[in-house]
Amino acid sequence: MSDRILDPRLRARLMSAADAAALIRPGDTVAMSGFTGAGYPKAVPQALAARMQQAHAAGQAFRVQVLTGASTAPELDGVLAHARGMELRLPYQSDPTLRAQINAGTLDYIDIHLSHVAQYTWFGFFGPVEVALVEVAGIRADGRLVPSSSVGNNKTWLDQAEQVILEVNAWQPAALEGMHDIYYGTALPPQRKPIPLLAADDRIGEPYLRVDPAKVVAVVATDAPDRNSPFAAPDATSQRIAGHLLEFLAHERRRGRLGDTLLPLQSGVGNIANAVLAGLAEGGYRDLTAFTEVIQDGMLRLLREGVLRVASATSFSLSPDGIAEFNANVDFYRQRIVLRPQEISNHPELIRRLGCIAMNGMLEADLYGNVNSTHVAGSRIMNGIGGSGDFARNGYLSVFMSASTAKGGAISSLVPMVSHVDHTEHDVMVLVTEQGLADLRGLSPKQRARLVIERCAHPDYRPLLQDYFDRACRESYGKHTPHLLREALSWHQRFVETGSMRP
Repeated sequence: MSDRILDPRLRARLMSAADAAALIRPGDTVAMSGFTGAGYPKAVPQALAARMQQAHAAGQAFRVQVLTGASTAPELDGVLAHARGMELRLPYQSDPTLRAQINAGTLDYIDIHLSHVAQYTWFGFFGPVEVALVEVAGIRADGRLVPSSSVGNNKTWLDQAEQVILEVNAWQPAALEGMHDIYYGTALPPQRKPIPLLAADDRIGEPYLRVDPAKVVAVVATDAPDRNSPFAAPDATSQRIAGHLLEFLAHERRRGRLGDTLLPLQSGVGNIANAVLAGLAEGGYRDLTAFTEVIQDGMLRLLREGVLRVASATSFSLSPDGIAEFNANVDFYRQRIVLRPQEISNHPELIRRLGCIAMNGMLEADLYGNVNSTHVAGSRIMNGIGGSGDFARNGYLSVFMSASTAKGGAISSLVPMVSHVDHTEHDVMVLVTEQGLADLRGLSPKQRARLVIERCAHPDYRPLLQDYFDRACRESYGKHTPHLLREALSWHQRFVETGSMRP
């Protein structure tokens, strides 16, 4: 660690993960680094979970409140959930054990827009932050920190926490240094000033995180990889969805609403997103930009082939092959990737001013374009809204994508009324399934419904949706947005009772 921890004051605070975990007390709010399985602390959460299990075995309660940037990994969310060690979690999660506890009602979960987390912390809405637990790639001689593979909310955690524990991870490439852009110009109202970022590749901050050395109570040396699950190759359904979207983008270019380099791209994580990125490479696009949250494998390929000129994000989410590619060519990517705090990567004003094309997944949409990204049958959380709301409400284009059915056809992704609303019809412009694409811009509610049924619904469910809509148009209390209130959520109720939405 001599080449990673250059500040002698902080090198003197090196200790074991167990000793560092002992500094965290029951009831503390612990703000941890990590975003989509990158840059999260690997050792101290596991040592903390062991302490929690010992306490519980002795009949003592030991739970903490955990704040992060987004989802993390089994070494953090997983072990703390198994130890029953969290009483509150925010703002996003994807761990199955943690999800089960949330849905069982034994753990409180706050699902909020990712752009809100930092300012809510500054406003004091979550109470005091007793401990910040942050992974870094190195510590400079002057005490500044080299961020690792995600930035997330780390700037805010380091500023706001009463005490700081640093994990210095030797697995993270030292060549990450210089890739980050940490902006310290934000302020609370009424002192806020415009953020001087005019393009996706602008650098407006500095490459390091600042921390008051007096607050650092422990430094832990680690050498462990990020969660790097492999991505499955895009299947036929994902490729068909991507094909419809790429055809739509080509249409927008022909109409003069988009130029040859489109507008900055934002993309969610997963097979459909990777299929869209692959389609851009095959479609002859060049010199595109991305202003997004996460760098995926597909974006590395686009950067390598010149399809993307630059990608701005707050984190990586790479497969083992993607990590190998990045590490082998890190000097190349450092010139083309900018990692920022998520309060910048997800900032609504920047998204609107840059004119991002937002492409995100959904669980379901209804006839009028309301989208549910988070809840099964209105009450069981899946992961969370993440940054999709930041980009959908403020982007130049907001696109939501999904297969038209799930669970072998037992669930229709197009329903009479969504069981939970994350994105209202006012923020949703385009819906895409493997069946087709519905451009909802400039349409009234009933016009939207006809198009959604015709273009996006699966043939097995299309007649059922049409029947519901026709009867609603005749019998509804009001005819502007026709609904049969006794039936609007009957598909979900049928699924809960029988395991299928089919009658």
